[in-house]
Amino acid sequence: MEALAERLEEVIARLQAIETELHHLREERTVKEWYGTAEVATVLNRSDYTVREWCRKHQIPAEKTSNGRDWIVSHETLVRLKNRELPLPEHQVHGGIQRRRA
Repeated sequence: MEALAERLEEVIARLQAIETELHHLREERTVKEWYGTAEVATVLNRSDYTVREWCRKHQIPAEKTSNGRDWIVSHETLVRLKNRELPLPEHQVHGGIQRRRA
């Protein structure tokens, strides 16, 4: 009887762990309107610094937050990044390839 009770406790603990993990997955899958650079970096497996630089150099569409210190990226832009449509190369952002002066 004790073995059965122990086994039931193990099963309940495993079910609770599964439930917790499903809750985390559901939160990750929730579509938001705007994402911070750290969230974008995590999704794309890039560094936060890289994403902030893309924003700063206008290689991706982004907006400053109300405090003016951080960048936010729209869901649409995140989807384009995941589909590898962005970031734009720097030479495209700044009006084409610079020609050398003779």
